[in-house]
Amino acid sequence: MSFHKPTLAEIDAAYGKTVPDIIAADLQVLFCGINPSLYSAAVQHHFARPGNRFWPTLYAAGFTDRLLSPHEEQELLNWGYGITNICDRATATADQLSPDELVASSEQLAWKIQQYRPKCLAILGVTAYRIAFKQPKAKIGRQCDRFHGSVLWILPNPSGLNAHYQLHDLQQVYRELRLAILPES
Repeated sequence: MSFHKPTLAEIDAAYGKTVPDIIAADLQVLFCGINPSLYSAAVQHHFARPGNRFWPTLYAAGFTDRLLSPHEEQELLNWGYGITNICDRATATADQLSPDELVASSEQLAWKIQQYRPKCLAILGVTAYRIAFKQPKAKIGRQCDRFHGSVLWILPNPSGLNAHYQLHDLQQVYRELRLAILPES
């Protein structure tokens, strides 16, 4: 299946657009990004921007048995995983979201968690989590508190813009989640 590469005009027109959640009831893990990139909003697939390491990281950490492309994102449901975002609005960078918007968006996320009841909510981005959930000292890894019944886990953002984590580092911390939540796999 070919993947449509958006034009610059399509990317510019994606400001404020949303990308539909990949979600179902009782998932093993609901991966939660900060918000969609303009590229992802333009093509209507999560983590679609070239250079984003979400898909290679999921594969390397053992969540999937092959490397998926963004346009295959619906297949995650077959493994018991889904994707959502703290904030649904696409921006060029996550720092274009205000702290107030992140806090307000976390309330919408709470509704999704209550509605769909994933076993684990994995927030992809510690800085956004600290702001949205008013937890300024939060660290990467499993959190002591649950979020509306779901185990809460903070993972590094897989964006290529996150220079703090290389692919190997991402693989290790994502694998920790997989082994904790799905020890039999």
